[in-house]
Amino acid sequence: MIVSPEPVTDRPTIGLALGGGGMRGAAHVGVLRVLIREGIPIDYIAGTSMGAVVGGLLAAGVHPDEIERRFTEGSLMHSFLTVPLSVRLAVIPIFFLPRVIGVKGYEGFYRGKKFRNYLNRMMPQCSREIEALPIPYCAVAVNLLDGRPVAVNKGNLGKAMQASCAVPILRRPVPIDGKLLVDGGVLVNLPVQQARQMGADIVIAVDVDERPCVVADAEFKRLGSVAHRVLTLNLWKIDESQRLNADIVIHPEVNGIGLISTSRIDAREAILAGEKAAENAIGEIKRKLNEKARENE
Repeated sequence: MIVSPEPVTDRPTIGLALGGGGMRGAAHVGVLRVLIREGIPIDYIAGTSMGAVVGGLLAAGVHPDEIERRFTEGSLMHSFLTVPLSVRLAVIPIFFLPRVIGVKGYEGFYRGKKFRNYLNRMMPQCSREIEALPIPYCAVAVNLLDGRPVAVNKGNLGKAMQASCAVPILRRPVPIDGKLLVDGGVLVNLPVQQARQMGADIVIAVDVDERPCVVADAEFKRLGSVAHRVLTLNLWKIDESQRLNADIVIHPEVNGIGLISTSRIDAREAILAGEKAAENAIGEIKRKLNEKARENE
């Protein structure tokens, strides 16, 4: 069982905080598979960006094996980047034509509706509204209007995932309930606080950031290398306080896997890295559960 069918009264509740990371988020699938296999209950799920996608699909009843298949066959990332980014960049002038005649939309190369529809089709009809999910869930995004994080915990699940994955400039912001939402990773890439606020006694954070390491200056002569390095450092710093706030941090080894990779090899490597990291953490998770249970006696 993933979640108890009756209210929990005799054990600590567990919340998952699933971090953002594009293709590196495939590692969440491996982590979930191990947690389920080991009988670790999941009472709450908070996710950011790809963590919101994987967590939301699980909460809707989609088995990790099916989520893995969508990653490894390439359809999930293809639905995220319906047209290769290089092609989008090549036709940038076309995007400005509507503005010439006064038609102005939100900034972004991709609308995101195809991704939302793809995700909704993966889920049972009865699980497409967040309020109907058997596991309490929220997708973390950032409201451009007031600059604050938002935990989307109601409404259409696919649209909430779309908003949490709306990478600025790459994807257009998503209007929801008077807010204009973009990727939660802008401010909260690892939503430990949100998982705890949902009511979790123990929060397991799954961090799919690249670990910053020392690199040679020659690395920064490659196109895009500086931007990649800055983003890596920024995400690591943003997530630092959240890692400290978690009871357990699972950190798969995903260095070298690009955020917007569409490689099936990368998908498989990320999933295997998630399984390995979760297996290494199982002993600690069970100890923490026992300790918290004794505290509650």
